[in-house]
Amino acid sequence: MKKITKQTYIDWYENMLFWRKFEDKLAQVYINQKVRGFLHLYNGQEAVLAGALHAMDLTKDKMITAYRNHVQPIGMGVDPKRVMAELYGKGTGTSQGLGGSMHIFSKEFRFYGGHGIVGGQIPLGAGLAFGDKYKGNDAVTLTYMGDGATRQGSLHETFNLAMLWKLPVVFCVENNGYAMGTSVARTANHTDIYKLGLGYEMPSKAVDGMKPEVVAKEMDEAIQRARRGDGPTFLEIRTYRYRGHSMSDAQHYRTKEEVAKKQEEDPISYVLHHIYKNKWATEADIKKIDKRVKDLVSECEKFAEESPYPEKNVMYDTVYEQKDYPFLPHKL
Repeated sequence: MKKITKQTYIDWYENMLFWRKFEDKLAQVYINQKVRGFLHLYNGQEAVLAGALHAMDLTKDKMITAYRNHVQPIGMGVDPKRVMAELYGKGTGTSQGLGGSMHIFSKEFRFYGGHGIVGGQIPLGAGLAFGDKYKGNDAVTLTYMGDGATRQGSLHETFNLAMLWKLPVVFCVENNGYAMGTSVARTANHTDIYKLGLGYEMPSKAVDGMKPEVVAKEMDEAIQRARRGDGPTFLEIRTYRYRGHSMSDAQHYRTKEEVAKKQEEDPISYVLHHIYKNKWATEADIKKIDKRVKDLVSECEKFAEESPYPEKNVMYDTVYEQKDYPFLPHKL
């Protein structure tokens, strides 16, 4: 694994703060109805992404996830202005405004979604890994899911084949405790989700998802195992989301006191404390970072606001039509 240095922590602070503020802005404009549809925010879970990116080789490794997917492509290298524009439904967005919040995608930066079907991305992630193994690449695919998706049959079918074929994939559950709004304890007879992998003899473990260096260490071990050809790993990354499942979530299933208690473990505050404790930056240095983050969020908002909506023909141009499709009469 790349060495974790003073600069690593400073970069983690700036990146995680930007992801948080970027989504805080999305929440604001959503209330103003500038972003429509569903909106699932990542607040509180930033250390999972920060640690994973440190362990990945961003020149070849891939990532796929569910619908809480705005900041991951930014971390992979996608221009955040284009991500913001996609959420606005603008033509300058990552999918020309046709995907929206749940379907951010970038082949260029090896980010393969953004999937709205619960658990739908799990077999797709294994498929990406199969493609790399078939072609003889040494790339690894990180396949993310929420704790609710682990109750889907597709997970078990995928685990079976991934182990059988020793696919270069790391399965990562971002266990924020509640799936959509139902606690883990109410969805199964066990609360240690990582144990699901043990039935397939897949290396599996629980990981503290509030500390990026812990995530980086465990993710590096899993990635290196996959890159060696030894097959998949299943990581249950235990984290917490500070906002609701989506913007329409009233959060009746948990108390404000519980959320406040969990916010004491905030990954951004944790990293900042570590920086100050080691005297790696002054308050003036941090204020400069804070200003850069604020300015970049404003640039993203301005870009999205000023971008045009896609022309109507774009929607029709992206629908596949095969003129000579068999079995269908050409004349009704």
